[in-house]
Amino acid sequence: MAIQPHLRVDEGDVHDVALLPGDPGRVERIADHCDAVEELAHNREYRLLNAEYAGEPLTICSTGVGSPSAAIALEELAAVGVGTVIRPGTTGALQAGVEIGDMVVATGAAKEEGTTKRYERVEYPAVPDFEVVRALTDAAEAADEDVHVGPIVTDDAFYAETDDYVEDWEAAGLLAVEMEAAALFALARRKGLRAGAVCTVDGNLVRGTQKGTGDVTEDELPPKARNNVERMIDLALDAAATLA
Repeated sequence: MAIQPHLRVDEGDVHDVALLPGDPGRVERIADHCDAVEELAHNREYRLLNAEYAGEPLTICSTGVGSPSAAIALEELAAVGVGTVIRPGTTGALQAGVEIGDMVVATGAAKEEGTTKRYERVEYPAVPDFEVVRALTDAAEAADEDVHVGPIVTDDAFYAETDDYVEDWEAAGLLAVEMEAAALFALARRKGLRAGAVCTVDGNLVRGTQKGTGDVTEDELPPKARNNVERMIDLALDAAATLA
């Protein structure tokens, strides 16, 4: 098999379970929690490492921002042997009771993005694998972490999320909005992979505190979300270890 054009890896280079953060910088942050770290490739928004956690091998691969680049990552990882993916990401809350720094485990993702429309009809659900959801919620319970569990929305247009959109999503009972999960869930289902997502809340769109509305700082995340990313990473790694 030829080396994948974007990820720059071949069959046998990666492990069965992969964590897929969006931010390439978060790949190293996840690796700091692991042992036996080995860099595989870094091309465009895609940075890949192999590592071990709790004695289990896993791959860490960034996807960049948005469903198109996430779909490329999943397509190429599936082609070289990955069977389970977990997205540890960030998200904006859509319910008033979901606080900055809270964690959300997704049970489905509304398709407010264009990538999945090239694969299937919009009526087909973008849902995670039950075993991955259970592993994430079990890991949260074992760590005595409170998580919100429920549906989210995946949107393409970060700066076009108007008050009308937010009100509609809130009324529908969606917990949060992010930019990659629907593509990962839908493509994983089509390819027979297991997929799931856990995200740290970095703002609340209902309260008007979404990322980008405050003062610009050195870090894109507010302090509480930035600090709680470490807890999310541990939760995702604990779940990954049980799924390996």
